[in-house]
Amino acid sequence: MIGKIVSIKNGVVYVGLAINVYQIDNLIGKNVTFGNRYIGEIVSMSTNMAEVTIVGEIINGKFIPGNLSMPSFGLECRLTTGEEINVIYNVNSTQDLIKIGKSYFYQNYPIYVNINAFFSGHFAIFGNSGSGKSYFVSRLLQGIFYDARRLPLNTNMFLFDAYGEYQQAFDNIGKVNNNLNYRVFTTNLKEERYEKIFIPFWFLSVDDLCLLLDVDDSRQIPIIEKALKLVAYFCNNENATANQKNDIIARSLLDVIFSGVSHNEVRNKLVTILTKFSTAEINLDVNLTKGGWTRSIRQCISIDESGKFADIELVINYLEQFCTTDFELTLPDGTYMYTIKDYYNSLEFALISEGIFSSNKVFDYANRLKVRLNALINSDYVNYFTCDNYMTKPDYIKYLLYKEGNLKCQVVNFNINYVDDRFAKVIVKIYSKLLFDFTTLLPKRASMPVHIVLEEAHRYVQNDIDTKIIGYNIFDRIAKEGRKYGILLGVISQRPSEISETMVSQCSNFAIFKMFNHLDIKFVYDTIPGLSDNTMEKIKVLTPGNCMLFGTAFKMPTLTSVDPPDPTPNSDSADISSTWYVN
Repeated sequence: MIGKIVSIKNGVVYVGLAINVYQIDNLIGKNVTFGNRYIGEIVSMSTNMAEVTIVGEIINGKFIPGNLSMPSFGLECRLTTGEEINVIYNVNSTQDLIKIGKSYFYQNYPIYVNINAFFSGHFAIFGNSGSGKSYFVSRLLQGIFYDARRLPLNTNMFLFDAYGEYQQAFDNIGKVNNNLNYRVFTTNLKEERYEKIFIPFWFLSVDDLCLLLDVDDSRQIPIIEKALKLVAYFCNNENATANQKNDIIARSLLDVIFSGVSHNEVRNKLVTILTKFSTAEINLDVNLTKGGWTRSIRQCISIDESGKFADIELVINYLEQFCTTDFELTLPDGTYMYTIKDYYNSLEFALISEGIFSSNKVFDYANRLKVRLNALINSDYVNYFTCDNYMTKPDYIKYLLYKEGNLKCQVVNFNINYVDDRFAKVIVKIYSKLLFDFTTLLPKRASMPVHIVLEEAHRYVQNDIDTKIIGYNIFDRIAKEGRKYGILLGVISQRPSEISETMVSQCSNFAIFKMFNHLDIKFVYDTIPGLSDNTMEKIKVLTPGNCMLFGTAFKMPTLTSVDPPDPTPNSDSADISSTWYVN
């Protein structure tokens, strides 16, 4: 017996000690039992008093977490027995489990993660740099393949690797079974071992293009959308679209003519459009006949000494005959391919039209889109949107998940270490939206669970202006809606305070490593329900490799020493001694 209850205040049980604290090992953090029912944890001690928080009850041989009821005064307090520890921590051996490590306080007691309980919701892993997050992630994902009693062939794990440190961590999963495979895509354009990341440009929606072109004004969105609707006609030289193309150009030219600006400005705009966009029927050199003489369109729109057009009525009459096609511009439906340069041409056309109808100020902010797209086309980043062969989105998802030889890959690693932060964020968001759209369109809901694991998530899952510009943030949408479709997020970060609060609040399970930044500690404490002051104090003083596990997959917050993964990720700190000094 340790002692008896002498006071209960604010949910804390105070035990008068009947032992000599100088003659026993430290009991802080250990579990104690009251009346063979209530399970508590010693959080502090003096020479004559112990403070205990109630963590649950053992009822009919089962551990029920929580502290809705308290033990009675006078009940004896004793150390929890090994048999009771089994009841608290033990898991059903018929379930799919991952051994993640050992109890910090009961060194030989293994701690397991229930795969279904952990991966059926969003999860978060937080901690300072060097605290053990990468080791935990590697051990957790390796455990799916090494520890599970069944073969997880249908796992679809997409890992966005901020520094390329996980490339080696999953090389051994094929040794478990030759039906298990791992695949790496990289942003390193000079890499020969791994395939390069690419996204077919025709997959990009209006929202994706807004992200790619760094839209900062909602008035730019209609231009992006208009250009996307036009792209089919400017990338297609087939006769099937000739009438529509003539109709589009003719209407734009007529809008210029009737825009009310000066004749010189009208002529300049007409020449600009027809220099860049023309057909066999509508171009500057097409000859028009009137009263026995012939003039080209170029000659008809020339301006004489009096400032008048040579014959603008002839041009108008000619163009009006092409405005007969009854069709509506629509967004691409994914049934044909086009390139980023095709989109540039259609954007240029849309911008010319927009500049005509709007003020110069509107033209200026709209023209920024062209400048940004041109910069992308002339950079190495254009390679990430280059694809030579047509494929549909389902084809592309299958391509990502299947190696040559139709070998299913359970883990797909995207190494995004070789692009800047802004572009990396865009890549991650485009992929996340692509996967979200794919899962929401499956005939049977949640029939193909997809997990998106984001290393250094504070670089991507932020409170961006996406909601203001396009109406939503893809990570917040997945956080709120993804679970029912089977698309789930895992966020890993050393700066949780920079992550979207919506995302963190939707997580079901957490692994928290040492944190000492006051903003991060406050954010975690304020955002995650059920965290006690005692738990937060433990988190502040954790040593590397130890973490606090809690959530729906755990019966109570569990301080755990994480087993090292094999192979380990390439996340070790720099070895200064071996690099500074010469032997």
